[in-house]
Amino acid sequence: MNKRNVCVIGLGGVGGYFGAKLAHAFSSSPDSSVNVFFLARGEHLAAIRENGLIVKSPEFGAITCKPTLATDRISELPQIDLFLITVKGYDLMGVAASMEGPVKEKTMILAPLNGADIQERLRTKIHTGRIFPSCVYISSYIEEPGVVVTGKPGKIIFGKDPAYPDDRPDELFTLFQKSSIDYEWKEDANPAIWEKYIFIASFSLVSAYANRALDEILEDPSLKQEVIEIMNEVNSIALKKKIRLPDGIVDLSLKKATMFPPGTQTSLQRDIAQKKSKSELELLGGTILHLGKELGISTPTTRRIYHKLERISP
Repeated sequence: MNKRNVCVIGLGGVGGYFGAKLAHAFSSSPDSSVNVFFLARGEHLAAIRENGLIVKSPEFGAITCKPTLATDRISELPQIDLFLITVKGYDLMGVAASMEGPVKEKTMILAPLNGADIQERLRTKIHTGRIFPSCVYISSYIEEPGVVVTGKPGKIIFGKDPAYPDDRPDELFTLFQKSSIDYEWKEDANPAIWEKYIFIASFSLVSAYANRALDEILEDPSLKQEVIEIMNEVNSIALKKKIRLPDGIVDLSLKKATMFPPGTQTSLQRDIAQKKSKSELELLGGTILHLGKELGISTPTTRRIYHKLERISP
């Protein structure tokens, strides 16, 4: 029986957690029916090659996982049956452009990034395979090279590839079940993706330009109002795209922010404050502006804050 090939691209907090589950389930046995490949870089890759990937979690304690191969070269991969892409949004299109060789007609691709249009972006570069719209809920981070720390168990939500509406990836369900990966399959994943996006885009933009944590934003009437205005702009875009979000989505999203510990920052806030050379500003703010213009939806609050962040970004 031919082995199935699975590759996780990007071994940060998200990829580290799910990659560890896959490698722990399959790579420890030479008789396994699945090969697990890690695509990482720098000191993180070097540590994984030397000691394996260590993941600490209340869910399972600490585990050390060794993939079939850890590399920084996609050219070293065989044809892949499942890609799990968990890079930062600004690296997405570069990764997509490099994937033509290992992708075949039946290759399954999940890219649960923070954006609302990730599947559409990937389709501009990857013209074969099944790309399932998806999002993820997890709290995790790299503690040091080769070590990832997570909180509650992560969950992937995904649904049908619009290009293949009759496909149901039963093989992927089995793979996740055998890896103890929590997942939810939806006929249409867009409402779940946009429900996450309306929260993360609004708080990310306001927290980044004001350099305030989530609880500080909620306590400041003017900052909270800006978050609400961005949420309403995103909701208007979703409605125009015929994506129905839950009733009272703004209040639900504000309530969600109260569940984070005091001092919680967004990754966009940290990247802007640390003057990193790249950030997800375009993914989280530019997307709203682009879709708003395309659909005739006014997005004045997003536009104002986006341009402020453009001026202070490296």
